[in-house]
Amino acid sequence: MKQLIIINGPNLNLLGKREPEIYGKETFEDYLLLLQKKYSGIKIGYFQSNIEGELINKLQEVGFSYDGIILNAAAYTHTSVGIADAVKAIETPVVEVHISNTFSREEFRHQSYISPNAKGVILGFGLKSYDLAIESFIF
Repeated sequence: MKQLIIINGPNLNLLGKREPEIYGKETFEDYLLLLQKKYSGIKIGYFQSNIEGELINKLQEVGFSYDGIILNAAAYTHTSVGIADAVKAIETPVVEVHISNTFSREEFRHQSYISPNAKGVILGFGLKSYDLAIESFIF
């Protein structure tokens, strides 16, 4: 059985409450249950932290044993060389995901330190971006 993990960064614990016009009204925990049911043949883990170092630690922990990582580093995407270096250092492929279309937002969100070392980037499809990332590990 394939083993994937979704790693979400800062403020994504507020999905369903935070800027619903951008991020929707559904909590990630509710959406995760739907994903786990939809992809029952895949073990899908989940980790969320608002702390950069904890995200790096988790990437290093799973980055040599999982089949895939779906990473939404949120604001750290645009600022963290440390997370980018962690993605580059591990063996497990990483798909970078964003709920919103970062290119339709503020200029600083157009830069990603993670993208150069990611297997791929999916953005702008709301929570369905996670579905697309999972699908990328199936085929």
